[in-house]
Amino acid sequence: MPLLRAFVCLALVASPAWAQVSRSDAVGAKADQVPPKPFTEPLMAKADFHVHIKADLTLDEALGRSSADGIYYGIVINGGLSFPVSTDAGLEAFLAGMRGKPAFVAFQAEGREWVRLFSKQTLEKFDYVFTDAMTWTDDSGKRMRLWMADEVGTIADPQAFMDTLVSRAAGIFANEPIDIYVNPTFIPAVLQKDYGSLWTPARMKAIVDGLAANGIAMEINNRYRIPSAAFIRLAKQAGVKFACGTNNTGAADLGRNEYCIEMIRECGLQPGHFWMPPADGRKAVQRKPLLK
Repeated sequence: MPLLRAFVCLALVASPAWAQVSRSDAVGAKADQVPPKPFTEPLMAKADFHVHIKADLTLDEALGRSSADGIYYGIVINGGLSFPVSTDAGLEAFLAGMRGKPAFVAFQAEGREWVRLFSKQTLEKFDYVFTDAMTWTDDSGKRMRLWMADEVGTIADPQAFMDTLVSRAAGIFANEPIDIYVNPTFIPAVLQKDYGSLWTPARMKAIVDGLAANGIAMEINNRYRIPSAAFIRLAKQAGVKFACGTNNTGAADLGRNEYCIEMIRECGLQPGHFWMPPADGRKAVQRKPLLK
């Protein structure tokens, strides 16, 4: 979607990565500033590409916070099976409402059915499209959303569950035209205490290889504080790009990319390791077909 306003971009100083994203350096954006497309250097932690307007956070409030914090936002609409938005008409209404706003405009694809619900012609109007591996159907035909404990139920065999999750994620990367893998490496609450042991080197490699092979960026998620530093280092080595994001539930958990800044420092990430929204013609939905 073309961005309609010109602006002077915040400077990213050519010093160590952590200095480029310090809190004092992040402040200074103006309310009418919009990152250029394509811009010349990644925004690193000066962009939160995963911001939802919901609960107690209105669009105007989000844009005000973006200006105050000097962090550019990607404002997201969710769409998919059984969601309020499940047709092109819903997406077009959102796009119309975002026209001229000082933010990126993003679509979050929910579930695996989304490729059959929306058209390429509408999807390519977004600055980027992303999804996660939090909604899928297991081998018995049970469809589940991993953040919903009642849908996940009892996990009798965590190892088998993880193997299925990795398999489903690999299928998403290979078959769905997405620019970013968000909420990366998320596992149900009942398993989260064992995150480090369940995400074995082999499983991490399968995820990273799938992202690298398909040119998909990995989100560093501020709300869930995932993926782990070990995951990020492996992805960095494989050439996977990163994008900072929150997936907020409202105003209270929309921070200032604190976890992303922490991982930039700990993992030695530089501007070249970060993703930029693609130019028109290079978006994933323009490079890869929607498999119906």
